[in-house]
Amino acid sequence: MLAAALVPDTVLLLPGAAGRGPDEAALRALRAAAGAVVADAVAGAERVVVVAPGARDRALTGDVPLGAGAAGVPDHLLREPVPTVRLRPAPGAPDAAVGGAETGTVVGLRLALAAGTRAERLHAVEVAPGPAGALRALGAALGADPSTALVVVGSGSARHGDDAPLPGDPRADDLDDALLRALADGAGPARRALAALDPATAAALAVTGWAPWQVLVGALDARAATARDEGPAPEVRLATVWRGAAHAAVLWRAAS
Repeated sequence: MLAAALVPDTVLLLPGAAGRGPDEAALRALRAAAGAVVADAVAGAERVVVVAPGARDRALTGDVPLGAGAAGVPDHLLREPVPTVRLRPAPGAPDAAVGGAETGTVVGLRLALAAGTRAERLHAVEVAPGPAGALRALGAALGADPSTALVVVGSGSARHGDDAPLPGDPRADDLDDALLRALADGAGPARRALAALDPATAAALAVTGWAPWQVLVGALDARAATARDEGPAPEVRLATVWRGAAHAAVLWRAAS
């Protein structure tokens, strides 16, 4: 794996999806940070794989429209034209499936396209919570090629405070703060924190990133098996709680 971009799992990253409001500036900053980490991660990559939350493990294939209908946002509200991308399964990906993409997949694919990734180099995999070992084995397979970049889509808890999408939970602050501290402490602590994240707690706190993060852990472990060090620390470009949900834009380079 060349690098990974960690970006939020929210349709609000698509211009026009959120309408206008007093906190629009914060959303624009989140969009800009997500776009920047994806652009940095995919620069020089021969293959880009979007890994996003889904109802089951599958590799999207065929013509995939990148609208936001799955999140209840009609295409005409988006400020940019809705593209359709033709996808092929990436080497090591799960069984191919034809069908509409989940919202996080759409966000990841559109960020990768906006960063200049050509459609023929672009792939998409959706993963559901399941055995961590299987998800990490998938990550090792997807990241085996050192010219591959991952766009890992997922957010922290959606249970922060009274304006959260789900009822607030006091554990949300502790979980997301611990993950951010680990990311700041370096590649090793960050990898161990993601690997140690309890799936039941993640599910209870509406953490959408758990399964995609385990795929990332597998790709990092595969790299560590042949490297002498853990690599550079992840770069947290932006971390925020927006409308009760925790989002971050992070660049994780596999090597200096």
